[in-house]
Amino acid sequence: MVEGPPQRGGEPPRPSTALRAVPLSQRGRIKKRESGFTLVELMVVIVIIGLLATVVIINVVPALDTASETKAKADIQMIDQAVQRYYLDNRRYPTTEEGLAALQPYLRRVSNDPWDRPYRYQAPGRNGQPYAISSLGADGREGGSGTDADISGN
Repeated sequence: MVEGPPQRGGEPPRPSTALRAVPLSQRGRIKKRESGFTLVELMVVIVIIGLLATVVIINVVPALDTASETKAKADIQMIDQAVQRYYLDNRRYPTTEEGLAALQPYLRRVSNDPWDRPYRYQAPGRNGQPYAISSLGADGREGGSGTDADISGN
């Protein structure tokens, strides 16, 4: 330690404010401690992030499919209500040729299904129904099962 000049009044000398020299043997240790993360630590973090992403994807993707089906069913119910209001005003259902465009005054907008295809309207419908509203599901083809199943109202 470097000491400054003696102080007045017989006080012992104070240590200098100059930086102490760090021995060379300790300099290497300081650098190693401050150098950052090791490759093993980075790999552990990457593996943990990968596992968390896998868990999230496994749980979220089926929820998206369920949400799409639920939205399609809700849209079909909304279109069905518009068809009923159309019937009350006109005493007839829209024809297949008129389709969902005839419902514009009764709906804010006629949107596509969750898979970005137009909903299908057919008059008369199946099994003696006056009309049918449907979506072809995720695959865009008639029939199917699971998320590919057709969704229909009434």
